[in-house]
Amino acid sequence: METKLLNTKGQEVGKINLPEALFGVKPNPTFLHEVITAFLSNQRSGTADVKTRAEVSGTGKKPWKQKGTGRARHGSMRSPIWRHGGVAFGPTPRSFRIDLPAAKRRLALTSKYTSDNVLVLEKFDLKDAKTKAVAEVLKTLEAGKKPLLVTSKDAKLDLASRNIAGLKKMVPTDLNAYVVLNSTKVIFTKEAIEKLAK
Repeated sequence: METKLLNTKGQEVGKINLPEALFGVKPNPTFLHEVITAFLSNQRSGTADVKTRAEVSGTGKKPWKQKGTGRARHGSMRSPIWRHGGVAFGPTPRSFRIDLPAAKRRLALTSKYTSDNVLVLEKFDLKDAKTKAVAEVLKTLEAGKKPLLVTSKDAKLDLASRNIAGLKKMVPTDLNAYVVLNSTKVIFTKEAIEKLAK
C-alpha cells in the first residue's frame, strides 16, 4: 500500500509503502466505538470508596431494647439510616479495565487513512528549536486545529512544538486509537512508519 512521501513544504518527493496490517484493514464503526470505550475505561483509576456499616466507627451495641419503648426497633447505630452510619451500595475500589484484541486496536489508523487524513514526511528537520518553524510546517500541510505528529524522540522538535495549541506529539510505540481518532490529521515521519512496520 503506497502513499505520497512529502517534505516540510508539502511537496511530493517520492512514495512510501505503509504497513498493510495497520492501514489495509476495512474500518468498522462498531469496532472503533469499542476501542474508544475501552481506552477511556482503562483511564479510570477505580479508587472511589465509601465506608459500609462494617467499616464506620461506632458501637455494636443495640441502641435500645427491641420492645416497649414506643420507638422504632434498631439493632445498630452504624446502620445506613442513621447519621454517621455506613453507606449502603456505595462505590468500592474496582478495575474498569477492558481488554481488546490487538487487531481491533489497529483499526483507528485505517480509519484516518481512508479519510485522507494521514500524511508521511520524509523527515522533520529543524535548524533551530523555534515554534514558528513548526507552526509554518503545520500550516503548509493544512493539519487543522488538532494535528497529531508521530516522530521518534527529538529534543529540538519537542521544545519547538510544545507551545502550539492543539498539537500532540507522540512516539510510534505510544500511539493509541483515542488520540488518533481525536486528531484532525496524523503526520508521520518516514522513520516512524518504519518503526511501526516492525
